[in-house]
Amino acid sequence: MAQGTVQVTHTGTSRWRRRTGEYASLAAALEAAGDGDVLTVAPGTYRENLVVQRAVTLRGGDGGPVRIAPADGVPLTVRASATLRDLHIEGQDAAAPALLVEDGTPELLDLRISTRSAAGVEVRGAARPTVRRCTVDNPAGVGIAVLDGAGGVFEECEVVAAGQSGISVRGGAHPRFERCRVHHASGAGIAVNGEGSGLEALGCEVYEIKGTGLQIASRATAHLSDSRVHRTSADGITLDTDAVLTLSDCDIHDIPENAVDLRSRSVLTLTRSTVRRFGRNGLSVWDPGTRVDANQCEIHDSTGDYPAVWISDGATAVLDSCRVHDVPDALFVLDRGSRADVVDSDLSQVRNTAVSVSDGATAQLDDCRIREASTGAWFRDHGSGGTLAGCTIDAVQTGVIVTKGADPTIERCTVTSPAEAGFYVSAEGRGSFVACRVTGSEGYGFHVMDGCRTTLRKCRTERCARGGYEFPEEGPVVEECTSDESQLRSTAPADAGGVLTATRTGGLLGTVPPPRLSAAPGTPNTPAAPGTSGAPAAPGAGPPPAPAEARSSQEVLGELDALVGLDSVKHEVRTLTNMIEVGRRRQEAGLKVVSARRHLVFTGNPGTGKTTVARLYGEILASLGVLDRGHLVEVSRVDLVGEHIGSTAIRTQEAFDRARGGVLFVDEAYALSPEDSGRDFGREAIDTLVKLMEDHRDAVVVIVAGYTAEMDRFLSVNPGVASRFSRTITFSDYVPPELLRIVEQQAEDHEYRLAAGSSEALLAYFTALPKGPTFGNGRTARQTFESMVERHAGRVAALAEPSTDELTLLYPEDLPELP
Repeated sequence: MAQGTVQVTHTGTSRWRRRTGEYASLAAALEAAGDGDVLTVAPGTYRENLVVQRAVTLRGGDGGPVRIAPADGVPLTVRASATLRDLHIEGQDAAAPALLVEDGTPELLDLRISTRSAAGVEVRGAARPTVRRCTVDNPAGVGIAVLDGAGGVFEECEVVAAGQSGISVRGGAHPRFERCRVHHASGAGIAVNGEGSGLEALGCEVYEIKGTGLQIASRATAHLSDSRVHRTSADGITLDTDAVLTLSDCDIHDIPENAVDLRSRSVLTLTRSTVRRFGRNGLSVWDPGTRVDANQCEIHDSTGDYPAVWISDGATAVLDSCRVHDVPDALFVLDRGSRADVVDSDLSQVRNTAVSVSDGATAQLDDCRIREASTGAWFRDHGSGGTLAGCTIDAVQTGVIVTKGADPTIERCTVTSPAEAGFYVSAEGRGSFVACRVTGSEGYGFHVMDGCRTTLRKCRTERCARGGYEFPEEGPVVEECTSDESQLRSTAPADAGGVLTATRTGGLLGTVPPPRLSAAPGTPNTPAAPGTSGAPAAPGAGPPPAPAEARSSQEVLGELDALVGLDSVKHEVRTLTNMIEVGRRRQEAGLKVVSARRHLVFTGNPGTGKTTVARLYGEILASLGVLDRGHLVEVSRVDLVGEHIGSTAIRTQEAFDRARGGVLFVDEAYALSPEDSGRDFGREAIDTLVKLMEDHRDAVVVIVAGYTAEMDRFLSVNPGVASRFSRTITFSDYVPPELLRIVEQQAEDHEYRLAAGSSEALLAYFTALPKGPTFGNGRTARQTFESMVERHAGRVAALAEPSTDELTLLYPEDLPELP
């Protein structure tokens, strides 16, 4: 029963009609009203399913809300060019919308839809409503659905919650949204699907979405201008299957995954827009026929470890007058048929590689500026190429790298102040360098390794610390290249200014010195020699300096023996040491030596001393002359596994190179082979590591470590890995007396003493301490000592003049509470 009345103001002039009338129900009022009539609804709740079929005005009166809230079905259906305003619509039917617009050009003003329906507002068919200042709260379904060829204009509307998509457009519909907001949706913020479906949005905002912010798929189109997409839980924008999207003056930011992801022949046009603070790729472009055209855009401030722009599987991207900065890598182009065209753009503050081209891809850069990067451009492998023309590269480690058969053309490019080399070619890389210039290199200007058929014409180097050019005797084609250095020996006379001019095919004129493969004193991060990664070392990737004074094996074994517990571990290490020492003596005596593999597997729980023993083991091997230096390089999955194809092998190679002459300690190695690996790149790290262990078995000792059960699984599913290790050493958990001894050692080292009763209290504490998966063994003992010191400090700080005993004695009450 209605809780109010409805006043109908008639606009008709027939004498037999009353001008006004009051009705007890909305249905009765609608039945009596004619086109143009005004229905003013008194405040109250109306449990009716209404159908508006005439061009009337239906509005709430003053004094309180008008609620249309039937028990089921569609609360309000509009089939005419009516005007509805100031109404609250509440639905409960999960199979029906709360407000259904089926025909006409109605005006819907200041409506509030609070519902748990299939859709808050559904527009379909020939309907073309104008919807202004309406809010939709529908935590059970779609916020606004526009379907089946419908259209309409939505202005200043807000979807405050949606259990599915905030806005859904499909079936050939084509609405326009102006200054609208969509947030707290559990599906896509805006979803446009199906051929003929389209959406226009001006000044809109999509945020706080548990899914994708904007989703365009299946031949749909959309145009957004002056709009924002941010704070999603998935990708910011996705395009799939021939989707077309135009973004102008938009801002996509604070996205944990890809800011924009395109696949399957989709096309994106991006103009004067910003992409920032994204967790994976800023632009991710896949598949043949997929294309991005970006003009006057800015991509910056990545929060993850992924390239800002990713182009693969035959896709194309064009960047014109764009800026990419503050990212791990700026532009990655990979796979045959993939292409990037970059014009008049800035790539800066790049932690790794500004432009990477691999697997047969192509990149064309014209008049671009690259600065503050580790590597300016890297053409990685056979079939990869393209052109760099008129580009400047400044303040990088290496300007351009060409490796493994890649063959780019570099024209009129300048590299200024590289830390290693201006241009570096290795591993049978090729490349043509025409009218290029290197100034102020801390290494070489042009460094070409043996076996590389590189062509240089009219190039010049100036002020290069190690020399302008470094070539093998055979391979490069060099014509009319000049340098202000004289480090290259040549029979050609210098010109009046002391400039060496070289012209010849197959190398520089005259005798060329062999390539310098080792750094001059004090020169960091020199290019790698053949047989390594074929690229300059990463910044800071050089091995740590050798110890000032090496200890004997007996001194190191003495430190091992001083460790608490680990009896079986000490026995295993001594056994290995004895075998190596005796083998060395047999060799000196001219006897045959059994070849012993030195790679090890360490299993056990955290805090049992695996890293410490690995460090000592390396030092022992160095003291016996088995390793050159014996230093420890500790890595885990995050250090070895990259985020894109090819990067894992590079990372693993770099880690292995840092460990040359010492020990590579791979902690939690089982993480390289997860049970649900799928397309996981961890397998690539394993394969690369196994090959390096075989090829350089005398250069590095590899120790893999982790929990016992997980390491057993890891070795069982990777027999190639298991065969490379000589033995497995198990680190047992510490027992309470051993934990007590660690605390006693800590106290002695830090000039504390255990008061009477403290040792017994500690023993009881460690006995009662839970030994679950998070138990830290020796780490727990050290943390216990630190907690005692903190509680002791809180107790003693209150004393005005504490005695020496009070400053040093730890009492049972200083023990922390049991967890």
